[in-house]
Amino acid sequence: MEKIIVESPSKINLGLNIVEKRTDGYHNLETIFFPLLLKDIIMITKSEKTEFSSTSTELNSVSDNLILKAKKLLEEKANKKFILKIFVEKNIPIGGGLGGGSSNAASTLKAINKLCKLDFSYQDLFECALDLGSDVPYFLNPIPVYAESKGEKLNSINLELPYPVLVVNSGINIQTGWAFSKVNPIKPEKRLKDIFNSELIDFESMKVYVKNDFEDVIFQEYPMIEQIKKELYDLGAQFALMTGTGSSVFGIFSNLQKAYWAEDHFKEKEYFTFLNIPFEKGSIT
Repeated sequence: MEKIIVESPSKINLGLNIVEKRTDGYHNLETIFFPLLLKDIIMITKSEKTEFSSTSTELNSVSDNLILKAKKLLEEKANKKFILKIFVEKNIPIGGGLGGGSSNAASTLKAINKLCKLDFSYQDLFECALDLGSDVPYFLNPIPVYAESKGEKLNSINLELPYPVLVVNSGINIQTGWAFSKVNPIKPEKRLKDIFNSELIDFESMKVYVKNDFEDVIFQEYPMIEQIKKELYDLGAQFALMTGTGSSVFGIFSNLQKAYWAEDHFKEKEYFTFLNIPFEKGSIT
């Protein structure tokens, strides 16, 4: 095998509670990771010279991006250099809370492991992924999960989301470190694992109990993002929430036509939009 092409998926957070600050400076949290059909494409080719390029000028300008860090980690673990040409078709907004960078890192670990026949186990890759970031391990097997601790303790859940989900991003890039430095930990009234304890979701319960603790911080600094959430509700969303540390906001619609109308509304503002339309039961993962 001389070349491999892999899909690198995104996710949304169905709730994100920052429970407490840890003694190591990180935070304990709980969240539900749910995968989307929005994906980057990564092509890795054996070459005579190491090269990196992307359709994203922002990613091209970063010399130590997570993809190259993932490659370096595998080189250290295997004790050998890999001369590879890496190209990324970037579709997931950067700094949008959709996990694009973490997903790229995990996808790179899996791709190089296969392309270069390293035979590293899932646990080996998990350890590398955790070195790269707390939510990178999730993308080694992106299915619906309940995550806790720093986001690396993953428990699969039987959760279906048979509704169109509209993701909206205004182009603001939120730095994760800055967001965590501003957030105030608070124990939730109800744990997410208790809210999402059945296959189907309950919108009324979600509106009461499902929060993103970063919204207060982000909305105060960037009122445009709060306005997106408000407009999603005005346009008929059954539930809307900012994902991750921002800046993307998603709305869940019970009606596909309303989702299309909402998408058109935000497209007219020249915002990034992605309408996640689920397949048949069980196929979204």
